[in-house]
Amino acid sequence: MESLWNDKEAFACGSDLLAQRVYTSRLLGQNPSLVLHGGGNTSVKITEKDFFGDEVALCYVKGSGWDLATIEKPGFAPVRMNALMKMAELDEMYDSDMVVQLRAAMTDPGAPTASIEAILHAALPFTFVDHSHADAIAALTCNADGEARVKEVFGSRVLIVPYVMPGFILAKTIYDLIKGRDLRAEGVEGMVLLKHGLFTFADDARTSYERHIEMVTMAEDFLAARSAGGAPASSGAGILPAEHLLGLAKLRQAVSKVRGYPQIARLNASAEAVGYASLPGVADFGTRGPLTPDHSIRTKRAPAIIGDDIAAGVDAFAADYKAYFDRNSSGHTMLDAAPRFALWAGKGIVSFGDTVKDANIVADISEHTAATVQLGEAVGGWEPLPESDIFDIEYWELEQAKLRKGPGRKVHQGKVALVTGCAAGIGFAIAESLAEQGAQVVGLDIDKEIPDIMKRIGGIGIVVNLTEDQPVQDAIDFTVREFGGIDIVVSNAGIFPKNDHLDAMAQGDWDRTIMINLTSHQKLMNKVIPYVKQGIDASIIFVGSRNFKAPGPGASAYSCSKAALTQLCRVAALELAPHKVRVNIVHPDAVFDTKLWTPEALEKSATRYGMTVEEYKTKNLMKVEIKSKDIGNMVAAMASPLFAKVTGAQIPVDGGNDRVI
Repeated sequence: MESLWNDKEAFACGSDLLAQRVYTSRLLGQNPSLVLHGGGNTSVKITEKDFFGDEVALCYVKGSGWDLATIEKPGFAPVRMNALMKMAELDEMYDSDMVVQLRAAMTDPGAPTASIEAILHAALPFTFVDHSHADAIAALTCNADGEARVKEVFGSRVLIVPYVMPGFILAKTIYDLIKGRDLRAEGVEGMVLLKHGLFTFADDARTSYERHIEMVTMAEDFLAARSAGGAPASSGAGILPAEHLLGLAKLRQAVSKVRGYPQIARLNASAEAVGYASLPGVADFGTRGPLTPDHSIRTKRAPAIIGDDIAAGVDAFAADYKAYFDRNSSGHTMLDAAPRFALWAGKGIVSFGDTVKDANIVADISEHTAATVQLGEAVGGWEPLPESDIFDIEYWELEQAKLRKGPGRKVHQGKVALVTGCAAGIGFAIAESLAEQGAQVVGLDIDKEIPDIMKRIGGIGIVVNLTEDQPVQDAIDFTVREFGGIDIVVSNAGIFPKNDHLDAMAQGDWDRTIMINLTSHQKLMNKVIPYVKQGIDASIIFVGSRNFKAPGPGASAYSCSKAALTQLCRVAALELAPHKVRVNIVHPDAVFDTKLWTPEALEKSATRYGMTVEEYKTKNLMKVEIKSKDIGNMVAAMASPLFAKVTGAQIPVDGGNDRVI
């Protein structure tokens, strides 16, 4: 591990201690082997004038919800030192009371809630304090001989603290440990919390940071020597073969059912992940406990172990979790029993989350966990905290409060939607509505701009000619590999050929219209249905047209293709109902905010009817304009629980058409 300190960058901070604190905090946060996704905390002690001009001693400590990798000055909470030290002197204090008093002691009520380790930071008599959950420290200390190892590596340079629950108890333990001592005279430069993490401290930012890097490097060197150069196990390629994709979808479905709502599933099929998941004995040492206690909030105590019988593996995890809860609970309400990641023998590591971001966080943690647990086992045995301590963290009142404060779930959160023909108009509006309601959208279109178009809504766009078999299959396979399955399919691709009567129509126009407006939909169904059967609250929605029921002269190819598409929907509804997959069709009419309807085209059509453009746009029974977004919102509703018991339905969105009614 190398120091990332840069004299030029540091010079820009000048004498501003908080700016220096931000700079070195970011240096720590940039290294995932030190902290991951909000882990760790840092602080700086500053004396400054308050609003009234009186000097006040403050501890600026990392605020809750901020990530060290990107933290800025507003991410630090200014807490009065005198209040912090008074709290440190108390004999006991509930953590919930501590949080209230920390906020009351802040000089800026708009600042984030101070880290729960604020009292501990204040008690350490140094200007700068750095704390991480370094992988190497976990591998060093999660062992029966952890304390002896720390002494061997660091000697008297660090204080050694047996594991204590974070919060007030830990702060009080440290306060009592160092009370009356001169740590500078003793040469103490850091503190190792066994099975937890590392603290370093100094009176200048660079020294505190570089001591951290040095000590983690010393731990790495010790472990490297003990492991005799052994490398993490690796096996296989970096992509899941297509024949196993249905298994991934089944795993995601099983986990989602236990969780109670859809989950995104991210598969790590790297050689290292496959090798770790396939190691003999991984079902033992890989489930003993998390890399750090904090990680249990994201990952639970252990991963699921998945073999050939996928559902049985998930069920076994749920049963084990309930037994773990029953052994340790004293009046708690049990959280869901679904795993947050799984070791899938021969396939890799699968991470689950409410969103892609959540799943990616779990994936990062699981990757570091796998490497560290494997190393720890190789250098004397991986021995993390007992399950009772992990339970205390997982069901800690402060962590439960964080979960309760989380944002409400969106209608389609955790779902994966595949939308065709979505580069513009109705198709884009559908993709946008689904994304707004929480779905992860993958859009397929022949338009080469589709990747950039989908980025605008946080989706992924793939250039695909939907009449070609292999590109469609590849797009489906990609979607399942990337997100674990498919829950919503919106089959929207279509064209409207020029208006020609039957005796004047070119055969090629008819053939092309039928191929795109009908056959491409059938091809999509053939390939995507096996995965939709494994979806969560699965739904297929076709986009038809008013023309299926009220055709016009010169629109034979379009009208016939939409009528046949409606029949395809009805057959699909019959076939998929036993699998609890809903199949419905929406019939828009007179949607003019699309590329097809230029101002000139609108003017021409309005004139043909003897109307103004505005009259033409509202020529339905309700005299309202139908916009693409109206169709998008309807499709999103049709894919939602509102239509949970509706299949085979044909929904017009046309403001009322007397020919249809």
